[in-house]
Amino acid sequence: MPAVTVENPLALPRVAAAAGAASRPVLSVTTAPSGFEGEGFPVRRAFAGIDHRHLDPFILMDQMGEVDYEPGEAKGTPWHPHRGFETVTYIIDGIFDHQDSQGGGGTITNGDTQWMTAGSGLLHIEAPPESLVMSGGLFHGIQLWVNLPARNKMMAPRYQDIRGSRVQLLTSPDGGALLRVIAGELDGHEGPGITHTPISLVHATLAPGAEITLPWREDFNGIAYVLAGKGSAGAEHRPIRLGQAAVFGTGSSLTVRADERQDSRTPDLEVLLLGGRPIREPMAQYGPFVMNTRAELEQAFEDFKKGRLGTIPAVHGMSEGGL
Repeated sequence: MPAVTVENPLALPRVAAAAGAASRPVLSVTTAPSGFEGEGFPVRRAFAGIDHRHLDPFILMDQMGEVDYEPGEAKGTPWHPHRGFETVTYIIDGIFDHQDSQGGGGTITNGDTQWMTAGSGLLHIEAPPESLVMSGGLFHGIQLWVNLPARNKMMAPRYQDIRGSRVQLLTSPDGGALLRVIAGELDGHEGPGITHTPISLVHATLAPGAEITLPWREDFNGIAYVLAGKGSAGAEHRPIRLGQAAVFGTGSSLTVRADERQDSRTPDLEVLLLGGRPIREPMAQYGPFVMNTRAELEQAFEDFKKGRLGTIPAVHGMSEGGL
């Protein structure tokens, strides 16, 4: 799990919650069920079982892999529409190509993030490049859906290709954790992702036995999702492991700790820390459309059927059925 690393974390800015900051308790720990997405790549449904009031403004998150593909096995998605929200694709290991009906697209690889604001709508495809399909190899990432407030749902689509070299790197006071701030801010240190809905997205790597207690905005919710390894969440040290999400209650700091012993395949605890300011608007979702009312959902389907969200390019690098 390379993502972005540094030789000496102690050379980085150090962050920690202020003494006396109110610790957020752990309200629940849920285990993500496994499934398949697109043309059959394995995912964990990270937010399954979590009440939406603890998720808002997030909608869903899939952990894609970790999977080591044999030659010819790598899969992607067919062309599909989106409207009314943002997709955030963070690639930890491997490589992914993406393309849309408006001519946008690109390639993201280890530590890169592709932030797509679907807004008023477009057609989109994601797939591994032919070289990965031919050779096989490791693939691991996440895709997060972030809701847009009603005033932004019909804005023009927009991309942000955030290279791993641009993320804000921080550490804990003892250097036992590497914190990658992708979006939002942590203790005044801002990540490169530009958000319409205020959120924070941090990928933390904790060495065995390391603990972080981070300042966290009181108007944000808080979630820790384990990508690899095992540890605990909260000052009460609630156990968490690969594929589990801890939902935090209110407070001004959150705590995550790595177990002293990890398995040989996963030397560290890898965890995503997410939080956002709830939008608190009605949400109507069906498949790839996330709107405020049923009537807006019906309009989205009508627009899609009539080609108003775009058409698949006649010449493009990915087939209509994906791979």
